[in-house]
Amino acid sequence: MNEAVEKNYLSREGYEKLDKELRDLKTRGRKEIAEEIAEARAKGDLSENAEYDAAKEAQGMLEKRIAELENALANARILDEDDINIDKAYLLSTVTIYNHKADKEVKYTLVSKDEANFNKNKISVESPIGKAILGSEVGEIVEVEVPAGKLKLEIKNIER
Repeated sequence: MNEAVEKNYLSREGYEKLDKELRDLKTRGRKEIAEEIAEARAKGDLSENAEYDAAKEAQGMLEKRIAELENALANARILDEDDINIDKAYLLSTVTIYNHKADKEVKYTLVSKDEANFNKNKISVESPIGKAILGSEVGEIVEVEVPAGKLKLEIKNIER
């Protein structure tokens, strides 16, 4: 069965950040893990060597992250912010929403899951709020179920 490859839409900044992390992990990260494994191996009996086990586990996690990054970058499509249509909320749109429950306005930029950073008001289009406002127009009211309950959000503005 041939599975469809999911495109990973990224901004230029997001792509470069992931690429830099990948290059760092493949060079410095792999070198450090290899040194830790060699040091632990030099200490003798591997069957009772907790340092060796920890280093091997760290190596597995490093290789998993490298594979995730390689996959994200291989399927990446870089979006140019100038091409973003502001009639509706799309990826890389900055959307001002009014939260009726909290009685306040918040501005979010819709990004891919790899670029999401809630502290910088960058939310993933795969998050509950991101999914709810994706494709919405100014003036539209959407309801979204979040862990804290149901939110009523009004789309106030969409910009690049």
